[in-house]
Order: sequence, then structure tokens, then C-alpha cells
Amino acid sequence: MYMAVSEIVEASQQTGKPLSQLMIEQEMAVSDLPREAVLAKMRYNLNTMKAACKRAVEGEGVHSPTGLTGGDALKLRKYREKGKSLCGDKVLSGVQDALATNEVNAAMGVICATPTAGASGTLPGVLFTVSKTLGLNEDQELNFLFTAALFGMIVANNAFIAGATGGCQAEVGSASAMAAAAAVEAAGGSAQQSADAFAMAMGNLLGLVCDPVAGLVEVPCVKRNAVGAGNALIAADMALAGIGNIIPADETIEAMRKVGRAMPRELRETGLGGTAGTPTGLSIKMRIFGKDVSVSNEEEKGKRRPL
Repeated sequence: MYMAVSEIVEASQQTGKPLSQLMIEQEMAVSDLPREAVLAKMRYNLNTMKAACKRAVEGEGVHSPTGLTGGDALKLRKYREKGKSLCGDKVLSGVQDALATNEVNAAMGVICATPTAGASGTLPGVLFTVSKTLGLNEDQELNFLFTAALFGMIVANNAFIAGATGGCQAEVGSASAMAAAAAVEAAGGSAQQSADAFAMAMGNLLGLVCDPVAGLVEVPCVKRNAVGAGNALIAADMALAGIGNIIPADETIEAMRKVGRAMPRELRETGLGGTAGTPTGLSIKMRIFGKDVSVSNEEEKGKRRPL
């Protein structure tokens, strides 16, 4: 099993195989499944992503039980249709799909965790934008997902992908980096360029805290996926332009791990710090759960444990 980005870059260079094929072959070996079975499992994930993106922009959209999130992907679709966006339609198309996926997640719908449910919108947002831009077929879309999975596996084995252990840099940060690397391969870039895009995207989001309001994966989580998608597309374009990253991908992963370990528990998915700890965040928590939480942060200060 590959344990470092440097290993997969070297393997790709030596064999002439794209990163996606290295991942497919590894999955065949680990699962003891034939190639078509491995592809079928990933095809199911792909179709799940497509269904979520579609569901959120149909009719009146989707809305979470709490009322905190929902309908924004539909608003963005209507805004895009006016043709007057500042970012350009391709970027906003990715943002729309990122919002859509996480709105479906918040509404208790079916999504594909990439790498987590809270970060499930970033990767499909990038994938479907790249697919529309480059005219990818289904096989190429599947390859995109395998490449992303390869990088995600390395992150999970060397650091973490959960906000509770490493902050949102471990969730949206990892998802954005995975998507950037996969986008580069889809556009015909080299394995090294994928590694550079990965490192740039992850480096841009180092230190991103996990601060879900009321402890729910809605605010600010949904909109952070939109930022993750935009970040990935920018990093991919820079890498494809020949711009490298000074800090290697593997060292960037290690930096992310150390930053996550250094984060106080209030900023690691506890719903105590960051935007969750604001007066508005606390009032939302009280409204949803029906209890006074105004002193939660002060009470928790006496309960901190060494990291």
C-alpha cells in the first residue's frame, strides 16, 4: 500500500501509469476484486454524487430540519443563469455543486463522504466543473475519483481527515487538496503536477478550524465546501501552468498533522469555539436544543486536558 505522495509520483514516473490506475490496481489487490467490480463500486459513488447535486437545485431545493441551511444552491443556480457573476460561470458551477451536496447532507439525504460527510461537497463540485469544461466521459470521471482517493488514503494514513482530530483543515482542507490533484490528472497534467496542486491546496487551508454552530454540520460547514472547491480549481490551474510548490506534499501533510495536534479542543468540532462560540452561535444552539448555553465556554475552560 502506498504511504507517501513521493511514492506514488515515483511509481507513476517509473511505470508510465497515471495515478488513477495505480489506485485501481491497489484496490484490486487489497480487496481481491476484479477490475470491473472495483469500477462498479466507484460508479455507485459517482452516481450518488450526481443525484445529490441534482436534487438540491430542483423544485424548492432541500432544507435541513433545523432550518439553518438549504436553498442556497438553488439561489446560486438562478444567479448563474443571469450571466453576470464576478467569478465566472465555471467556478460558480463548482460552488453550486459543493453547496448542493452539503445541503443534501444536512437535510439527511444520501451523499458520498469525500473524505467525510462534512466535506462531501468540495470534490464533486470540482469534478463536475472539470467534467463540463473538459468534456470528460464516465470512465474519466471515475479516474478522477480514484486519483482523489489515492491522495485521500495517504492523508488518512499519515495525518487525519476528521475535524474532531485535526480541525476543518483535515476535512475541507483534505478534500480540496484531493480534488486539486485529481483535476490536474484529468486535464492531462503529470503526477508531479498533481502533487504540487495537492500541496498548494492543502497549504492554503492550513489552520482552518472546525467550529460547527450548535455542533451541527451546517454552519459554517456548507459554505466552507464552496471555498474548498474554488481553492482546488485555483491550485490545479497554477500547477498546470507549471507553478510548483516549495514545500513537498508529504511535508505539507505532516505540517497539517502538527497544526491539528496543536489546536485547542474548542476548535476541533466541539462546537465551543470559533463561530460556534459567538453570541449568535450560542443563541442558535439554545433555540435548537432548548437550554441555556451562554456559559458553556466558561465551564469548559476548567475541563481542558493537555493535547
